[in-house]
Amino acid sequence: MEKIIDENKQGESLVLEQKKDNKRKLFIESYGCAMNFSDSEIVASIMANQGFNTTQNLEDADLVLVNTCSIRDKAEQTIRKRLEKYNAVKRDHNPKMKVGVLGCMAERLKTKFLEEEKIVDLVVGPDAYKDLPNLLAEVDEGRDAINVILSKEETYGDISPVRLNTNGVNAFVSITRGCDNMCTFCVVPFTRGRERSRDPQSILEEVNDLWQRGYKEITLLGQNVDSYLWYGGGLKKDFEKANDMQKATSIDFSKLLDLCAKAQPKMRIRFSTSNPQDLTLDVIKTMAKHQNICNHIHLPVQSGSNRILKEMNRLHTREEYMTLIDNIRDIIPNCAISQDMIVGFPTETEADFQDTFSLMEYVKYNFGYMFTYSERPGTMAERKMDDDVPEKTKKRRLQDIVDLQRVHSEIRTKEHLNTIVEVLIEKESKKSNTQWSGRTQQNIVAVFPKGDYKIGDFVNVKITGCTSATLIGEAVEYSKNNENL
Repeated sequence: MEKIIDENKQGESLVLEQKKDNKRKLFIESYGCAMNFSDSEIVASIMANQGFNTTQNLEDADLVLVNTCSIRDKAEQTIRKRLEKYNAVKRDHNPKMKVGVLGCMAERLKTKFLEEEKIVDLVVGPDAYKDLPNLLAEVDEGRDAINVILSKEETYGDISPVRLNTNGVNAFVSITRGCDNMCTFCVVPFTRGRERSRDPQSILEEVNDLWQRGYKEITLLGQNVDSYLWYGGGLKKDFEKANDMQKATSIDFSKLLDLCAKAQPKMRIRFSTSNPQDLTLDVIKTMAKHQNICNHIHLPVQSGSNRILKEMNRLHTREEYMTLIDNIRDIIPNCAISQDMIVGFPTETEADFQDTFSLMEYVKYNFGYMFTYSERPGTMAERKMDDDVPEKTKKRRLQDIVDLQRVHSEIRTKEHLNTIVEVLIEKESKKSNTQWSGRTQQNIVAVFPKGDYKIGDFVNVKITGCTSATLIGEAVEYSKNNENL
């Protein structure tokens, strides 16, 4: 549940430049976290080399793929409805169409989809995308195909992702796969496997390539980015077995962040998602050292109660988290901090909930992603704990923290009034075609009159007004980050 779910992007079908020699058509939809959307770009790249062009017309597709999420029940229900839709189109319009499920849900529901319900032709887990051409050949021969083996090595470092549905300004760069943190509410370790890191050289090559192609901001992406550790390959858990030379030349996340910042000093760098137990002072100091590393940390806490944190198998306490917040504020005073929070976890009492409420009051987050607990099949919590908090109580607690977060967001947004902030222009404002919209270093949306500026420009903006979530201002000048200066 630590993964950010952007509701505006759910179910996007991807489009990329058509290759004239490609004759087959691929329809690919994505659900879930940023990691899934990044994976879809990798899949599209692989399939483009297999003769597929993307289409947004479902009826025309030779192959339909849906990249799935197992984090929340709502996502699973949505994907089931989409599979019903695909099969209706296949039955009524295009009997030769093949349907496949990718990603986290594929790994968990493989047998159900293929053998019991017979609603898909192929099932491909998150580590098996390179096997897609072989699996598709099996399907073309009339056989069901499946590969959900979780790899200890696969990082897709050698695949150059096709950038899809992009504004040409922001891009994701995947740096780790899998997760070793066995949070009791989370299915990720079971669907994405053990944690392994990508070769830093391939990461830097991708960053440099993105800059050459005009991208101005990247987000280093992983289930738990602070856990990044490269010592020549291998699982993080096996680092203790590495030889002295491997240990001496290893690269952790703070070093990788430093390398990326130095490689492209005018490119903005973000990262997501952080885990409190792994976010070190070295990372915070590296952020402070480089002006191009954005001053925003997404730092999921999940609960403010030590008892509930222990039940969740979160390897940090409330007090340790608060100390980490204090250190961030001390080293980077203007750093924005955002949260993930779960209410209604099994056995959560009113006193536990009040601990969450008081922690939010202590931090006063810039923004957050808040959920009621939803039991996920296969997790430790589902196997060993009763989902015993009444739904009515969950909803009331969620509303309480959503209301509190709204108050805090407004406080944090107002701190920028009458200041000058750097904004990277990303798109036209939704509310006015005479205004640009972009984000500040703190990840706050800002809008201002277009003037002579264009998408991709870094602009200094004087903030004259705000809503609880958006800054409103006037452009002053290009910022020093702008490459055209």
